[in-house]
Amino acid sequence: MPADPLAPLADLPGVAEAVDAARVACEGLRWHEAYRRRWREVRAEAGLRSARASAAVDGARVTLDVVRGLATGATSREPGGAALPGRADPHVDRALGAVRAAAAVERLMPELGARGSATLPPLPQLLARLHVAAATGWLDDDAVGRVRVAGAPQDLTGLGPAPVGDEVAARLDLLGRTVATTRAPALVVAAVVHGELLTLRPFAAGNGVVARATSRLLVTARGLDPTGSVVAEAGWAATPQGYLGAAAGFATGTPDGVAAWVRACAGAVVDGVARARHVADGVLAGRLPAD
Repeated sequence: MPADPLAPLADLPGVAEAVDAARVACEGLRWHEAYRRRWREVRAEAGLRSARASAAVDGARVTLDVVRGLATGATSREPGGAALPGRADPHVDRALGAVRAAAAVERLMPELGARGSATLPPLPQLLARLHVAAATGWLDDDAVGRVRVAGAPQDLTGLGPAPVGDEVAARLDLLGRTVATTRAPALVVAAVVHGELLTLRPFAAGNGVVARATSRLLVTARGLDPTGSVVAEAGWAATPQGYLGAAAGFATGTPDGVAAWVRACAGAVVDGVARARHVADGVLAGRLPAD
């Protein structure tokens, strides 16, 4: 294994160009007027949109107003409507989990303009923390924040069988050590962590929200998007089958599959920059875009 196992990924077809495209897009976003004094507002609004889109990727589609209500406590988890009288709406439950995960990520993000690199918890601790945020309230308490030791995950079944038993823990350990030592570009690191978490599905459910929240944090903490406002998840929500297809390609471990996944992640960042700019425009105008 090379000293930095992620270093060779830069030589895969189209990866270097995709990394450059994402970097250029994020650099351009940084100089939007809204980030001079109102970056916190832009980041907060972008976080809500990221959470909404992340939940939608998993099939939990709610309005932006509902997400805002969940973030402020104004939206109740109950009732579930005529189909689920007296019970929480499962879509709202999942969206609430995504909102909490987004908030947890934003608490770990460095401030815009902060000097030095961000210090993040070790990956296993980070994943457990994000899973508690994402899954509390709708997943069995015994499974919340705990890596699977037996049984198959309940989600992302379209990706095929997930690893089980000791293999899950071993690969998470390797992933954590790789993240701690790699000097690969932030886009590559975030894409690999995102893809590997979808492949492993280390928790009983809620893996997608955790994977996307972790990716968002790494993109910011490692300096690609210092604004913390790129809404990469929205592109995935618009084409969930394409997202799963690219993730399945990554899971094969083939050079073509991995390269296609990294390129797709870069494309989502570029698209997310345009969405962040839309939010920043709205913050400056005092009129947030409807969607």
